[in-house]
Amino acid sequence: MPELPEVEALREFLDEHLAGRVVERVLPLAVSVLKTYDPPLTALEGQRAGATARYGKFLALRIGELHLVTHLARAGWLRWIDTVPDRPPRPGKGPLALRLVLEGGGGFDLTEAGTQKRLAVYVVRDPQEVPGIARLGPDPLAEAFDREAFGVLLAGERRQIKGVLRDQSVIAGIGNAYSDEILHHAKVSPFKLAASFDEAQVDQLYAAVEETLRTAVERAHGVAAGRLKAEKKSGMRVHGRAGEPCPVCGDTVRSVSFADSSLQYCATCQTGGKPLADRRLSKLLK
Repeated sequence: MPELPEVEALREFLDEHLAGRVVERVLPLAVSVLKTYDPPLTALEGQRAGATARYGKFLALRIGELHLVTHLARAGWLRWIDTVPDRPPRPGKGPLALRLVLEGGGGFDLTEAGTQKRLAVYVVRDPQEVPGIARLGPDPLAEAFDREAFGVLLAGERRQIKGVLRDQSVIAGIGNAYSDEILHHAKVSPFKLAASFDEAQVDQLYAAVEETLRTAVERAHGVAAGRLKAEKKSGMRVHGRAGEPCPVCGDTVRSVSFADSSLQYCATCQTGGKPLADRRLSKLLK
């Protein structure tokens, strides 16, 4: 799933390649992709694109007086096209969900792999009309997101810290992958209750959030859209690396599976050497 660093890189890419161009046509190719109907997609045609904004994991493309907003979900992606094929794509065939074509050539495709179709596109007058954006918590890269603000978010949270970091209404933009990386960096168990952190642990976790995300954004800066997925994977220390040695201590990276996801962690670095039980089978080993 694209998370804050990759979506920020896509925002920068679109600012460079899309801003100032005129939209010729927009073709919805998957029935499930479009979540709004007024204004229609055709209202974007003939309009000039402006700046692209990021709201958590949402991209909002300013086109004329409207905004084309997309959330790439778990398996979605934006693929830039320098030369649009002459033959129009066939709806419902393959991963292609939407195509935007620019006057003078070029444009982009929104694609989604797999059978679970969650990629979403909205045409709105204000990005805050998108329910997912309206519910977002603070952006961890925003100037106002300081140590004090972070501490307030954790205070009274009785949930496990892994779930808190992934909750978009608490902090915008962090998903499964970067929450694993942040917790490994901070040497914290993913199942530790957020409210149980002392001041020093909050300091450590806040520093891990900032360093992990800012480093990932720097790594993604200037990377072409088609290479961002590979760049993200190459920068991971524990996420997606179950069975491999931890780059910090050399212990084997372990995994805990859930119904629709999994997490990875290092027992030596994060849980005092104790492996976490698979929660589908037993309670957490504390």
